[in-house]
Amino acid sequence: MCGRYTLVSKLEVISETFQVSIPFEFSPNPNISPGELAPVITSANPNNLSLLQFGLTPPWAQKPMLLINARSEGDHNADDLPQYNGSLGIFHKPAFRGIIRQKRCLVLADAFIEGPKEEKLSKPYLVFPTGRKVPFAFAGVWESWSDAKTGQIRSGFAIITTPATPITQCIGHHRNPLVLAPEKYNTWLSAHASMEELVQCMRQPAAYEWNAYPVSTDIKRAQNKDLELLAPTGPLLQPIETWHFSQSLKLEGMGSSPARSRRANDDQQLKLF
Repeated sequence: MCGRYTLVSKLEVISETFQVSIPFEFSPNPNISPGELAPVITSANPNNLSLLQFGLTPPWAQKPMLLINARSEGDHNADDLPQYNGSLGIFHKPAFRGIIRQKRCLVLADAFIEGPKEEKLSKPYLVFPTGRKVPFAFAGVWESWSDAKTGQIRSGFAIITTPATPITQCIGHHRNPLVLAPEKYNTWLSAHASMEELVQCMRQPAAYEWNAYPVSTDIKRAQNKDLELLAPTGPLLQPIETWHFSQSLKLEGMGSSPARSRRANDDQQLKLF
C-alpha cells in the first residue's frame, strides 16, 4: 500500500511539467497523509490543478470510508506475487469499476514513503527516482460523494497499486504505487481512452530507476511537516548511487521556523553525506 508520499516541488515547476494552471496556493508537503487535501489533475478538469482529499468514499457506502489505494489486480493475486501478469481485476471491483473507466487522475509526487510489510512506518524509507525525474505522477482514480453528516459534496482520490517492484522488494514491502509513464498522462486523463489503452498504461509504468534510504520514524505522525523528515538516517539501498533526493530540495519557502529561516537565507540545500 502507499499511504504516505511527498510533494515539495515549486508550483512553477509543477505547472511547467504537467502543463496546467494552478488556481490556488499550496504549501509544499513532505508528508502527505490520508485525509489531507493534495494536488491532483483530474479527467474532469485536465487543464487545471485540483485539490482533493487523499482517500475516497464510494457514493453507495452506508458509512464513511477512506479508500486510499486501489489494487490493479482487484481480488486476483492474493499472494502479491511480483511476477503476476494476469487479469486486472480493478475493472470489476464495485468500488472502482465505474471510476476506473470515467474518473481517473494524476496524483503528483516527488517521492513516496514505504516500510516493510510488518514494521510499516516503524521502519520507513523514502523512495525516489534517481536523477531529476521529479515531479512524477501516480495513476489515480477519484470520486465525489455526499457527506452523510453534513450533506456536503466531497471529492477524494485513491492511488492505484501494483505488486512490488525491485526497490519495494528490497524494503520488504509487498506493494508499489503505479507510476505512470509521462507519455501516458494524456491517455490516462482522456475521456475517450479505451479499456485496452488503460490496461496498457498500467502494464507499462514509467521506466525510471529507483533508490531509497531510511528516514526518521517521526514521519509516522501525519502532523509532522518539517522538510528534515526527508533527511536520511542511514545509507542508500542501492549504494552505487551517490545523489540523494534530499540534496535537491531547497528550503526556501518551506516555513518560518528559525532553523528553516537560517537555511533559506543562506540559500543552501540539504547536504547530508
